Amino acid sequence: MNRRIVYQAASVCLSYPDETVLGLAAVVRRALGEAARPAAASFAPLLDWWATTPPAEVRRIYVDTFDMSKRHALYLSYWTDGDTRRRGMALGEFKRRYREAGGELGDTGELPDYLPLVLEFAQHRPDAGAELMQEYRASLELIRLALAERDSPYAGVVAAVCATLPGRSPEDRQQAMAMAAAGPPTESVGLEPHDPRLLPLEPIGGAT
Repeated sequence: MNRRIVYQAASVCLSYPDETVLGLAAVVRRALGEAARPAAASFAPLLDWWATTPPAEVRRIYVDTFDMSKRHALYLSYWTDGDTRRRGMALGEFKRRYREAGGELGDTGELPDYLPLVLEFAQHRPDAGAELMQEYRASLELIRLALAERDSPYAGVVAAVCATLPGRSPEDRQQAMAMAAAGPPTESVGLEPHDPRLLPLEPIGGAT
């Protein structure tokens, strides 16, 4: 399976569905069928939904899913560092990794940990991109689980990305949801240092 095709397709599909993005649906489907057939089935629910849903409704649901609720946040370091000062360091690390791999962010208007942006980077630098996503594997899996809990067609897209990374996705949903039980961390100045990968996250299905 061609990882680069999966990453590029996922970057498109998880971006805001403006006319340009929706206009790429046939290109995405064809590319997956030709070079990443095992992943094509994971993208099919979203691409089929795009084909049968008015664009205005697609955009409304995208905003409702990703912009109006932190339960499906597409910012990888949010899941590990929340809205804390420590997250600024994580964002700086994303920028450093891009620079070291020869990637250029450009003026995207998005934070460097925004998943479609990370996937765009991975499309150009698949090894460096996969390594970065593996470090934030917990974030990816929790996004996948949250979308699956919502019965969102976007869940399969994130699942396809997870499938390109080493190791199997968590089978124990209860364990993943237990990590999410207490909500994102609040400001942690003065607390003892600890591994941010173990920070509690916002409950899936709870109030925003």
